[in-house]
Amino acid sequence: MKTAILSTEIIQKLQAIVSPTFLFLDEETRKAYGHDETEDYVFPPSVVLKPGSVEEISEIMKVAFQYEIPVTPIGGRTGLSGGALSIHGGIGLSMDRFNKILHIDEQNLQVTVEPGVVTQTLQEAVLEKSLFYPPDPSSRGSCFIGGNVAENAGGARAVKYGVTKDYVLNLEVVLPNGDIIWTGANTLKNSTGYNLTQLLVGSEGTLGIITKIVMKLLPKNNHNILMLVPFFNASQACEAVAKIFKAGITPSALEFMERDAIDWTLRFVDGVSLTIKDEVQAHLLIEVDGNYPDVLFSEAEKITEVLEQFDIDEILFADSEDQKNALWKLRRAVGEAVKANSIYKEEDTVVPRYELPKLLEGIKSIGNKYGFKSVCYGHAGDGNLHVNIVKGEMSDEDWTTEIPKGIRKIFELTVALKGTLSGEHGIGYVQKNYMDIAFSTTQLLLMKGIKTVFDPKNIMNPGKVLPDNL
Repeated sequence: MKTAILSTEIIQKLQAIVSPTFLFLDEETRKAYGHDETEDYVFPPSVVLKPGSVEEISEIMKVAFQYEIPVTPIGGRTGLSGGALSIHGGIGLSMDRFNKILHIDEQNLQVTVEPGVVTQTLQEAVLEKSLFYPPDPSSRGSCFIGGNVAENAGGARAVKYGVTKDYVLNLEVVLPNGDIIWTGANTLKNSTGYNLTQLLVGSEGTLGIITKIVMKLLPKNNHNILMLVPFFNASQACEAVAKIFKAGITPSALEFMERDAIDWTLRFVDGVSLTIKDEVQAHLLIEVDGNYPDVLFSEAEKITEVLEQFDIDEILFADSEDQKNALWKLRRAVGEAVKANSIYKEEDTVVPRYELPKLLEGIKSIGNKYGFKSVCYGHAGDGNLHVNIVKGEMSDEDWTTEIPKGIRKIFELTVALKGTLSGEHGIGYVQKNYMDIAFSTTQLLLMKGIKTVFDPKNIMNPGKVLPDNL
């Protein structure tokens, strides 16, 4: 697909739908909406539109369908796989104005929300009703709930509570031809036909535009215990993860941070101090939650018994809300700290958690072979390891030629360990040409067939997810 050039006639048609107030052609706005947090990529759309209703989106899509104009849905622009990049120009469809929490149903423990609501805003709103929305990506203070649905985002508490897909019941969606549909029902069980709701979750904006989301909620928990555990051996930290679950404990969060990840983050964030011995290679951040303190203390004791089998330093138990918040601030800022330290590429590998030590050791071995340094951290409890490959002192030539080879080897290792390419960031623009590692040609053609049924003119976020040579 060539980069779209919009005629004056098309611009006038779009202005008639959203009004000139919400149509932007200036370079500054187009550049601002032409990037997310994926490395240093910038792909400005030809025009940025900010519709305010599902009817306006429907009319925009009818114009786009008629003239075969690429449309890229744009949320909070916090993505790490390039899903919101307008790589073929066309219409950048900002969901900024879809920012309302429409209804909190306290009787059925559900919420109906528009996609432009910030995830943390949603969490805090339902918490005021003593309800809990668990998925909490590190960017929760700025990412949109619609982007979370599009990428099937997870976060630290996925290990106990699941990821975004586990909370989505029903979606209002505008299809590429402008039709408006609901994908399911507002029920906890639904065995009626194909599951269009779950097909849209994680589809990365390639099948339609989500305009309303019905999600289930949980009652909030009143207590938690948070501990930070220093390990003198990083592989042992990974090994301890499976041992904790084998002991019968399911933490509400179990996070892994390599030494460099913590050191860089301590220099990056304000208001957090931590003394770490030189010999410490990694940390686990472990949380248990619930409503009965005695049960939580018992679980923390069992976890401590497991950890004492390994070579660890003294465990830090957070003894106040301020200390808990400081530790979570440290963990959530790791990605930003790595990005501030060096040019980097981030991979989002996920394996069965027992295989984490093999994955970590393999990544370091691959780095040695291809000449790159990696900083690893992530949601160890569900086997999700974020691999930040940092440029450091590498030459531009090696960065361009050797890194793709190393990334392919990392993904091949991940799949060999019965894992896959992405746990929560999605495939988007940057990982699409590695999809052949995880899927056969037959599987990829099935995906392409689904895309064609929904989007026969290939205008809906084209150039994402599926490999170029398919």
